[in-house]
Amino acid sequence: MIATADRLKTIEEYYFSRKLKEVRKLMADGRPVINMGIGSPDLSPSPEVLRTLTEAISENGAHQYQSYQGLTELRQAIADFYLEKFNVTADPGTDILPLMGSKEGIMHISMAFLNPGDEVLIPDPGYPTYMAVTRLVGATPVTYDLKEDQNWFPDLEQLARQDLSKVKLMWVSYPHMPTGAVASEKQWKALVDFAREKQILLVNDNPYSFVLGTNPKSILQIEGATEVALELNSLSKTFNMAGWRVGMVLGKADHINAILKVKSNMDSGMFYGIQKGAIAALKSGKNWFEKLDKIYEARRQHMFELATLLNCTYDPRAVGMFVWAKLPPGAPPAEEFIDQILYEKDIFIAPGTIFGSNGEGYIRFSLCVKTEKIEEAITRFKNQK
Repeated sequence: MIATADRLKTIEEYYFSRKLKEVRKLMADGRPVINMGIGSPDLSPSPEVLRTLTEAISENGAHQYQSYQGLTELRQAIADFYLEKFNVTADPGTDILPLMGSKEGIMHISMAFLNPGDEVLIPDPGYPTYMAVTRLVGATPVTYDLKEDQNWFPDLEQLARQDLSKVKLMWVSYPHMPTGAVASEKQWKALVDFAREKQILLVNDNPYSFVLGTNPKSILQIEGATEVALELNSLSKTFNMAGWRVGMVLGKADHINAILKVKSNMDSGMFYGIQKGAIAALKSGKNWFEKLDKIYEARRQHMFELATLLNCTYDPRAVGMFVWAKLPPGAPPAEEFIDQILYEKDIFIAPGTIFGSNGEGYIRFSLCVKTEKIEEAITRFKNQK
C-alpha cells in the first residue's frame, strides 16, 4: 500500500462518520433507531427557493463554470441580509465571499493565514473541525476552556496571562455550538479588544443565530471588528439547505482576498441554480423565521421532557437546534451513557466528549427530529417505569 501523508496521522475519522456506520448497521439489522445526534435539518427549503432553483436550471449559461466569487446578485443579497438582520454594512464587491458551506471556509481561512508552527486558539467544547483542520495545515491547536459556570464564554483575563506570542488565529462560535450559549455585546467587545491587543485573527462561526434566537447578533456589529475579525455564516440551518452547501465569509477586503486566493486554487464557483435559490432564501420574510421557530420550539419542549426523563438538566434559554444537557450525578461517562441508550432503547444521542474534554458529563440532542419521533422516544423511556 502506498504510504499516506503524515498529516493524516494527526487526525481521526470524523466521529459522526464513524458512529453513523454503526447506527446504519443497527438499522439494516431491523432495529428502529431514532437518530437524535445529527444537526441536519429534516425540513425543506421554502417553496419559493425550490421554485427559483427549478426555473434557474433552464436559464442560459446555468450549467457553465461560475465565478469563484459567486454571482454579483448573491453577494448583494448577502450584504442586504447582513444589513437588515445585523445592521452590518459590507461591500458586496470586496467584503463578502460565498462558500460551498461554511465548513469549506474553515479550511480556506486556515490555509490562507496559518503557517506550520503557528498556534490556534480552539474552544473546548467546540466544533471538532477547528481542531482537525488546524492539524491538517500543520499549525498547533491550543484549546481554551469553556465552562458552564461562565456561560460557556472564555476567561479572557486568564488567556491573556498565557504566552500567546505564536497564536495567529482564534475560533469562536456564538451562538455557541454545541451548548447554545449566546454572547452579549459586552462580551463581543471584549473578544474584539483581546484580538486587537494580541494581534490575533478572530473568526466567529455563526450559523445558528436564526434558530430559536430572539436577538441575532454578529461580531461585525462591534466597532472596529473588521480590522481583526471574520465571520462565517451558512444557509444550512436557517433555511433548511444543508445539502445545498451554501455558506459565506465576511470581513475586510484584504482578508477576503487572501481567502479567495486559496479558494480559487482549490474549487470552483457554486452551481448557478443553487446560487439563485440562495438569493431567494436570503430574501425570505419574517413569516419564514416565525414558522421555523414554531416548529423547533414545539420539538424543543418535547426534547426537554425527554432530557428530564433521563434526569438531565439543561438551560432553557439556550438557542440553536440542539439541547445541551448535563448528565445526572453518578451517571457513567458520556460515550458509555449514549451507547447504553442506543443498544437498550434504539435512540442515538451525541456524547458531549466529541466536542472536547469539557464535554464530558454532557450529551447533545438534535432538534432535527420530527415531533412524533421524539414522542416515540419519550414513550420508550416511560414504558420502562
